[in-house]
Amino acid sequence: MTQPAVTFQIRQLEEYFNTRLFDRTHNRVSLTEAGMRVYGFADRIFELYDEMEHSIREMTGDVSGMVTLGASTTIAEYMLPFLLGDFKSKNPDVNIRLKVSNTDGIVSMVENNIIDLGIVEASVSNKNLQVDVCRMDQLVAIMPPQHELASFDTLTPQQLASYPFICREEGSGTREVIAEYLQLINAEPNVCLELGSPESIKSAVEAGMGISIMSCSTVQKELKLNTLVAIPLEPALQRPFSFVHQRHKFKARAMEELLEFAKQYCETHPE
Repeated sequence: MTQPAVTFQIRQLEEYFNTRLFDRTHNRVSLTEAGMRVYGFADRIFELYDEMEHSIREMTGDVSGMVTLGASTTIAEYMLPFLLGDFKSKNPDVNIRLKVSNTDGIVSMVENNIIDLGIVEASVSNKNLQVDVCRMDQLVAIMPPQHELASFDTLTPQQLASYPFICREEGSGTREVIAEYLQLINAEPNVCLELGSPESIKSAVEAGMGISIMSCSTVQKELKLNTLVAIPLEPALQRPFSFVHQRHKFKARAMEELLEFAKQYCETHPE
């Protein structure tokens, strides 16, 4: 809708209730107490409408609608394209809107009902959210083939500590998992660079700027091209990829179908 159309609808609503629903100042617009009440009822109306639509589509066997999905960067770049491609081929009438952020951002979006379903790569502490592990992901040390550690079969964090280390930004699930792992075994990385995506980290490692720890699934192309070497850690480092959604929120048919499909996909594609 255009801005004038939105303004017209709001004014009609305020005239109908004979009260202001918004406080307007030069710099911002906020809800009045009456506006908050209308908003609460409107939310329930939309939820009831979704339930009605879900009920009818369940009866007719029709799967369609919109699902807003959120995923942390690693999952969005390396796991979801194949999963969503398979899902769309079987459910062409379901439209998927994808939002990409780090794990903290995705959990916040689920908490605030911005997305229907999140897929994250670190533990989630909010007890009001339903968390289902879909697969375990192995993390490995990565470095250029010419690096002096590249010939080892396994590496300990202590062996990595004396080399420049490249890590993800604050709020990243990968960074959180690695930090917990290193803290547990009393190892301190020599951080030389913080970057915001797996691709930028791989490029920096390929350029010889440092070594890193990453998901094994993110470096398959580089291993085939022999531009990077991946070495298992000792002790091994794994983390869960998990589905996250509101525990008590009504789930539309399209979201239920996507969630069930994703769980089955993870079972049949463990890596």
